[in-house]
Amino acid sequence: MTDFSFTKSQRLLTPTVFRHVFDAPDRKLHQAHLMAFVRQNDNLGPRIGMAITKKKVPTAVNRNKVKRHIRERFRHVSSELKSMDIVFIVKKSVNDLSNKELDKQINDIFNKIKK
Repeated sequence: MTDFSFTKSQRLLTPTVFRHVFDAPDRKLHQAHLMAFVRQNDNLGPRIGMAITKKKVPTAVNRNKVKRHIRERFRHVSSELKSMDIVFIVKKSVNDLSNKELDKQINDIFNKIKK
């Protein structure tokens, strides 16, 4: 049975690590509302970080919703990913997106990463 846990070692935690990914990403993956920066890492597995700003998503409820959706999808696909750091950002407001549309954009990004 596959382990769908989300441990601390799977998260990007420090500003230095985020800067490392932002400064020299291997790939940038775009969707209408989301963008992911991807960079290979030397760790044992994939790690994820999210930079969801108040300017793009003003309410904490919606920021947390976006983070929950990204984390949930990451938990399910992390076993299929190589060792890489992934940072998600919001390009434009997601307030008008339904959960289904948000999940589709997240899935599309993860599918591109797996290729």
